[in-house]
Amino acid sequence: SGVIITPDGYVLTNAHVVGEATKMSALLTDGRSIEARLIGKDVATDLALLQLGAGGLPYATLGDSDKLLVGQLVIAIGNPLGFQSTVSAGVVSAVGRSLRAKDQRLIEGIIQTDVALNPGNSGGPLVDSKGIVVGINTAIIMGAQNISFSVPAKTAQWVVSELFAHGHVRRSYLGVNCEMRPVHRSFQRQHGFDKPHACLARQIVPGSPAALAGIQPFDVLLFIGDTPIGADEAIYNTQR
Repeated sequence: SGVIITPDGYVLTNAHVVGEATKMSALLTDGRSIEARLIGKDVATDLALLQLGAGGLPYATLGDSDKLLVGQLVIAIGNPLGFQSTVSAGVVSAVGRSLRAKDQRLIEGIIQTDVALNPGNSGGPLVDSKGIVVGINTAIIMGAQNISFSVPAKTAQWVVSELFAHGHVRRSYLGVNCEMRPVHRSFQRQHGFDKPHACLARQIVPGSPAALAGIQPFDVLLFIGDTPIGADEAIYNTQR
């Protein structure tokens, strides 16, 4: 599945849907089959951007996924098991989940829903009650009932901007491996830190930006600038 996000035919879908394909076409809901070309894909967020060979197309708008609330109504649209344009409704079960991508990088801010997703839904939009895209459906837990995951629209917007401009996603390199450690409330009050977890530096690559900045193994990383760091992936998000 996929979703058209601009009238000139740019389509957002999953990177694992595109795979290693060199020739692609998109079947629209009006029955037209249109050739597509790959603009770029990002395995780390499981997103890909295509361009269709047509213009003047209906399109959906990427919304603000940060405003999603647990219990809010959401709707998934896609082609599960080949059944075209299937609509499934449910609610947001949780926000801020983490999901491991194929390259083993964590995708942060994942939206968990109880919407019924099946093979074929991947890459389709998750929309709110106004039809605004709040996520891109990407994964389910096989054997579980209605535990589904979507990449948030906020992440998709950043990835799309990178793919538009560069054909790939640029990421910073710090040279530090971290693990999450819980912090006590007394620690939070003492340091003005509002996150339940902090990043503990485990390994520092010699000569890396982290090493040059003076970070040492077993340092606890709390802030980058004024931004509190509550997850290792959040370090990289602040460097986008």
